[in-house]
Amino acid sequence: MESISIFEMLKIGIGPSSSHTLGPWRAVQRWISEALHDARPNRLQITLYGSLALTGKGHGTATAIALALLGQDPETVDIDAIDSLITELEHARCIRLPNGQALHFDPQADILYKGDEQLPGHPNGMRFCHWQDGRPHCQIYYSIGGGFVIADHDRTGAAPPQALPYPCQKASELQNYCDRDGLRIAELVRANERSWRDDEAIDRQLDLIWQTMLNTMYRGCHRDGILPGGLKVVRRAASMNRQLLGQQQVEHIDSPSAWLQAIREQAPGFASTMRWISCFALAVNEENASLGRVVTAPTNGAAGVIPAVLMYHLCSRTPEPDAVTVRNFLMVAGELGTHFKKNATISAAAGGCQAEIGVSSAMAAAALCEALGGSVAQSLMAAEIAMEHHLGMTCDPVGGLVQIPCIERNAMGAVKAINAAQLALSRHPGEARVSLDEVIRTMAQTARDMSSNYKETSLGGLAVNIAVNHPEC
Repeated sequence: MESISIFEMLKIGIGPSSSHTLGPWRAVQRWISEALHDARPNRLQITLYGSLALTGKGHGTATAIALALLGQDPETVDIDAIDSLITELEHARCIRLPNGQALHFDPQADILYKGDEQLPGHPNGMRFCHWQDGRPHCQIYYSIGGGFVIADHDRTGAAPPQALPYPCQKASELQNYCDRDGLRIAELVRANERSWRDDEAIDRQLDLIWQTMLNTMYRGCHRDGILPGGLKVVRRAASMNRQLLGQQQVEHIDSPSAWLQAIREQAPGFASTMRWISCFALAVNEENASLGRVVTAPTNGAAGVIPAVLMYHLCSRTPEPDAVTVRNFLMVAGELGTHFKKNATISAAAGGCQAEIGVSSAMAAAALCEALGGSVAQSLMAAEIAMEHHLGMTCDPVGGLVQIPCIERNAMGAVKAINAAQLALSRHPGEARVSLDEVIRTMAQTARDMSSNYKETSLGGLAVNIAVNHPEC
């Protein structure tokens, strides 16, 4: 029985990839803490394997590793200073360890890529080595999706899981607890989260997550230009924002909250609502693709789905948006994500894009359904519907970048989530023929059966059928 906090599913970090950027970043921080804290090495070397090696350059893995070695943290690093930090390291080729030791490190020479080899624990494997007194000391870490990191030495003597009042390994167990005690999903989640932190801390972190999401959408909707990487993908969210709000109104909006209110004051029809949903999702993932700050939900590649659906909900409701609505939405979404993490995967390198966009769409569908007054059973059905229609989706990033087809897929996932919630609200749960547990089990089986060419390796699908002229990756 795993105990996973919703704040492990909803993390604040830097794009473009939770498994290829945030995970390696956290792995280097662990390595520094565990192996380099008191060491005085004369050399460091980092080797990436499998999917990390095949698409790591396009996904910014070397940048994440370098920033971690420079002592930066993904939650607090100045995103506008990243380019200068990396440039400075490339020129100086020197880092400083926690003990104060200055050490030569050249990202071009000391980060190795072995895409034709895979470590046994996961497709996203890393070997970190330091040399001291002429002898190498190596540790292996895996980035297993969503910014989660495990090490080979974690597999023995693991600490017991946190005891929770409502331990849920399966959706059916969540349903039974809620039925027995008359709980909404958000109420069950809060009761479990109190095992880690008090209500004030829970609310503070939920508010920070939402503010980060809103800031990312706002920033993405006010930035034009070409995304980095060599594919020459043009940002679209800012242009859509101007078209939908009007140039004059856009020029008078100076904050994310004012922007949200301006959208709420519109009376959009179906077509403009659909465009707003896409705009919200595109904005997040355009920021993600340019090393912007996003909320991993449950991954960076799928970071736009949940904020887009939540923003849609806040902009389409008659009552004023309130903190309780936002907090409950995020708690339900986070809880649903834990079930996929426990029983299938949230790693595209292990399960394709169904593990990213599919899971995020299911999370958002359940959260929206409960927010609209749906029962627990209807909310779980909404998650099932959303995932059922993402089964088998491949991860085939063109040029190893999170741009094509990743950015648009967030818009598609958001729309599917809203549709799934509405379908669930219009149906009696007793009529459903497929349960959420069954679709999660099916997703896990599909992931196992899927060719590795379609698991974030850029060896199949669109990645080999789209002409790419000299991408930076």
